[in-house]
Amino acid sequence: MLWCLTRTRIPRRRGLGARIAPLALALLATACSDDGRDRRRSLGESPKFDDVMRVADAARGGRLFGQCAACHTTSMGAGDRNGPGLYDVLGKPVASNSRRYGYTGALRSLGGVWTPERMDLWLSAPAKLAPGTSMSFPGLPDPLDRADIIAYLRTRSPEGGGAAARPSAP
Repeated sequence: MLWCLTRTRIPRRRGLGARIAPLALALLATACSDDGRDRRRSLGESPKFDDVMRVADAARGGRLFGQCAACHTTSMGAGDRNGPGLYDVLGKPVASNSRRYGYTGALRSLGGVWTPERMDLWLSAPAKLAPGTSMSFPGLPDPLDRADIIAYLRTRSPEGGGAAARPSAP
């Protein structure tokens, strides 16, 4: 959206153009934004996880990941920050992606593998999935936002996180 607005010229005249400019800017902002309305509409009333993942947008997930990037990296060899590096995390055992990061006992005791479904649960409410985790992030309530981030994380793996080819659990 910001790109669209920076490419738009606002007329300097006080005539009709000056009155239409705010409306034109609002329309441009709407046209450039990706709030997922069309994707949400295609999902219907009660979408299942697989349905949401089918319309997931990895590019939008990368933009949403910006809020995660304060604590996590997704590049190979980038290391850890306040949280572990997440490069190639999907398909790996929980609390194992970084040898150097000090995972909490809560996360280590969770066990299992980071599947897209489990990552969805984690992103919705980390403290609910692993009570006692040090991750202070409250979670993302929007399933489409979570699916977009999961789709992005799949791109941050040499083979799609081992999860791209595996069908989801029903």
